Amino acid sequence: MYPKKLEQLIESFTMLPGVGQKTAERYALSILDQQAQDVDKFSQDLTIARHEIQSCKVCHNLSDEEVCQICKDNTRDRSIICVVATAKEAFSIEKMNEYHGVYHVLGGLISTQKGILPDNLNILSLINRVDENVTEVILALNATVEGEMTSLYLAKKLEDKTDVSRLAFGLPIGGHLDYADDMTLMKAFEGRNKVK
Repeated sequence: MYPKKLEQLIESFTMLPGVGQKTAERYALSILDQQAQDVDKFSQDLTIARHEIQSCKVCHNLSDEEVCQICKDNTRDRSIICVVATAKEAFSIEKMNEYHGVYHVLGGLISTQKGILPDNLNILSLINRVDENVTEVILALNATVEGEMTSLYLAKKLEDKTDVSRLAFGLPIGGHLDYADDMTLMKAFEGRNKVK
């Protein structure tokens, strides 16, 4: 249907998460409608991002330098480390502008099903960081089987070194009880707060 080179571009877009065939077609056709200099800049930005964005040597967050801006920031509270599975989650928390500690990106979650073991993640570097006067580790991991397994593993590894907490789980704002699954309701009951 499409010329071969356009088919290849469409196929490239389908590699992106959440991009199906129709969206990939729209993206590819949109690229062809753009000015040449805009497409060249887009291509250059992709190449630069892929080759120059790296993992921070301290926290494993994404950075365009050896040490990320958050780790370099002397106003951050280094005694609190928020542990996340991916850099995307660190950026989501950062957007709130409420957390002022530092991060540690694991690079995934323990998953025996997927063959991801603790040694495959940035856990040893987390343990080493905790030995440097860290008073609390906040586990901000997904409420999934893998997130729970990783949280339990980290809590056990860190229990004698520092305080370990976990983000509260439960019903979202505007959520209805009759739509909640059993696990969500259970977590909501476990994480309930006193009404003052």
